[in-house]
Amino acid sequence: MSTIDYDPFDAAVRKDPLPFYRSLREESPCHYLEPYDAWALSRFQDIWDASNDSDTYSAAKGTTPAQCLTKDQPVTPMLNVMDPPAHTKLRSVIRGCFLPRHLRSLEPAIRSWTEGYVDDVLERGHGDVVGEIGARLSVRVACAAIGLPEEDGPMLVEWVQRFFHHDPGQEGMTPEGMNALTELTAYCREQAERCRAADDDGPQGLPSLCRFEWDGRSFTLDEIGSHATMLVIGGSETFPKTLANGILRLAQHPDQRAALVRDPAGIPAAYDEILRYDMPTQFLCRTLRRDTELHGQKMREGQAVMFLYASANRDPREFERPDEFNVARRAPRMLSFGAGTHACLGTHVARAEGRVTLETILDRMPDYEVDLAGAERFETEFVQGFSKLPIRFG
Repeated sequence: MSTIDYDPFDAAVRKDPLPFYRSLREESPCHYLEPYDAWALSRFQDIWDASNDSDTYSAAKGTTPAQCLTKDQPVTPMLNVMDPPAHTKLRSVIRGCFLPRHLRSLEPAIRSWTEGYVDDVLERGHGDVVGEIGARLSVRVACAAIGLPEEDGPMLVEWVQRFFHHDPGQEGMTPEGMNALTELTAYCREQAERCRAADDDGPQGLPSLCRFEWDGRSFTLDEIGSHATMLVIGGSETFPKTLANGILRLAQHPDQRAALVRDPAGIPAAYDEILRYDMPTQFLCRTLRRDTELHGQKMREGQAVMFLYASANRDPREFERPDEFNVARRAPRMLSFGAGTHACLGTHVARAEGRVTLETILDRMPDYEVDLAGAERFETEFVQGFSKLPIRFG
């Protein structure tokens, strides 16, 4: 029996989970969490293999800690809680607006929006990377990809921020977070009704959901609204934190920042290293469809399994000197976008946003300074990263 005292909701874990991940990888790679009757996988290859084994690991009973551990968030129809073959078919229908060929048509707009947000910050000589650049860009891109009114972007950001808010010392979802989810889902349902009434045949996510059929029937408006909610959250929540992490790490490694300023061709690889080194989403969950054994531990059908992605991305079995930040790393694999059936639908979008934003910031304000004293962080069981990261220059 392992003596490691790991609980994702523990204050020390929320403050800094990395030492706990290190202990888990070395001493208890398949770790039992008795309060939740769940298991935690912490090594890269184990999570990679499990992510590619949908016969054993199911997403249908939820993927978030609030669904699988505390069980205070209901499981509603969303792409990320579907298993093949329905998941495969729906993903194939809505993935078109997230593919490189569609992004190529969007990139001029992404670059223009980014330059506008950076110009706003440049005029003052200071600004918040999260709220004034990352969040504004990601929600605008999400609206374009999903098919939502661009002017609703600020309202969507507010809902998503409330959804992820956690009160110190409270496990799982807050009432405010649940209210935000309800309001966002109702909004997405209204947009689905508008889209269906207009008979919109566009390539965006919302029209694709309206056209989707499975087992001889179309989605209801409630189902479309639920799926669209997942696209809004997934498309707008992670990028601002990743961008802030990258801005901080480059400031902490000025030689690496200078190298990217001299040669922006290295920025795509640098963004992947930023994603690996400081992954905001700490884990997602699955539920066992059958009994299985791993590292001598017998896991039972019906138990939840946590995929500790942020731990896997620091696994020395996969990465040489994993605790070193190195923009020239070019790792062949990482788990920042998941893997297998449920690999992130927005991978290409996120990489395009990261590349364009870093190119613009390093070109226009290469000598920025980070104001850590004014920074604010998320410290939850589910998400790590900055909710505010001020920079200054000039």
